[in-house]
Amino acid sequence: DRHQEKSTIIASQIPVGKWHEIIGESTIADAILDRLVHTAHRIELNGDSLRKKKN
Repeated sequence: DRHQEKSTIIASQIPVGKWHEIIGESTIADAILDRLVHTAHRIELNGDSLRKKKN
């Protein structure tokens, strides 16, 4: 069991509020999000992309 023993890092371009919609099955989404978000330290980056734009 990893709970409070190991770290897990997840990066996503999808806001957490839309994860239920993307996962689809609400019971599975609840189980996943309960485990991930309960003790999470969230860092949300907003703003313009710094990637070079294609011509």
